[in-house]
Amino acid sequence: MRFIKKSRKKVGAPPGTLVHVGEKQTHRVDITLTEYDGETLSEKQIPDVDALIRETTGKEMVRWIDINGIHDVSIIEAMGQAFQIHPLVLEDILNTGHRPKLEAQENYVYIVLKMIQFDDEKDQIQSEQLSLLLGDGFVISFQEKPGDVFDAVRERLRSGKGRIRKNGCDYLVYALLDAVVDYYFLALENFSDRIEAMEEVLMEDPSPRILEAIHASKREMIFLRKQIWPLRDIVGQLRKGEVPYVQSLNRMFYDDVYDHMIQAVEITESFRDMLSGLQDLYLSTISFKMNEVMKVLTIIATIFIPLTFIAGIYGMNFQYMPELTWRWGYGAVWLVMGVVALGLFFYFKKKRWL
Repeated sequence: MRFIKKSRKKVGAPPGTLVHVGEKQTHRVDITLTEYDGETLSEKQIPDVDALIRETTGKEMVRWIDINGIHDVSIIEAMGQAFQIHPLVLEDILNTGHRPKLEAQENYVYIVLKMIQFDDEKDQIQSEQLSLLLGDGFVISFQEKPGDVFDAVRERLRSGKGRIRKNGCDYLVYALLDAVVDYYFLALENFSDRIEAMEEVLMEDPSPRILEAIHASKREMIFLRKQIWPLRDIVGQLRKGEVPYVQSLNRMFYDDVYDHMIQAVEITESFRDMLSGLQDLYLSTISFKMNEVMKVLTIIATIFIPLTFIAGIYGMNFQYMPELTWRWGYGAVWLVMGVVALGLFFYFKKKRWL
């Protein structure tokens, strides 16, 4: 399965063992430090964790540290030492097969979720684990590979428009979550188009290929539903004020994300039902076509039963059969067989069996 991460390396390992579990990556790990307040913004590419500590200013600014690549265990371990991240949390960050969850630690809040993008070329969703740490004055994001859904967030930071430069770290986390959820809806829109296309093909020419496409879409929809349901609960905790480092003035924004999550859950449920309906429609269409074929074959066989009976009688080769010596016997038998066949045909038409 494309969405299942193999974790054989961790079998038998003690808790807190740092092992990367996920797709093998070879790209260089990029560390981006973004520091800002209401007046200033600074973006820097950092070569390593030691340089990150040196580059961090002591001013009262929001720090967004974006780690692009978690396959280098040494960097993740160094981040854990620098920011006092618990080894079990580091283990979860490295294991890309986790379901979405939220954990409140002593000096930070840990959030893990799936970042979804739709690949138009492959016509399928691409998922990537995203881990967020929200602490006092900092947000740390851990991504698996290059490319994310945060370009709009970065642009808002650079332009200084809106509330993002004024409302603190928890608002930045809200903006990141909102961007992830927006891409969930883009994926769902593509699913909607795909379902409509499959329905049209299904009505015109049902084939095993379209059944495979329905099964593939169902698997992706089940995976998407498994990511959306827990994320709804995570946002619910953030909006209720049950999580530290979330200011009361920003809870209303989490309310907005929560509403979007409810809507996304309803859409996934309806799409799952529609895909099940398409599967049933495929089976019904195939069954209907098979019944039509069987009906035609049965009618043909029924017409030929009396003809075969007549031909069988005159094929018995008895010596004393009156019609065998009659001059017009051959033509008469053909006439009788034709009348019987036409009579059965018109009878079937009258009954609307044809």
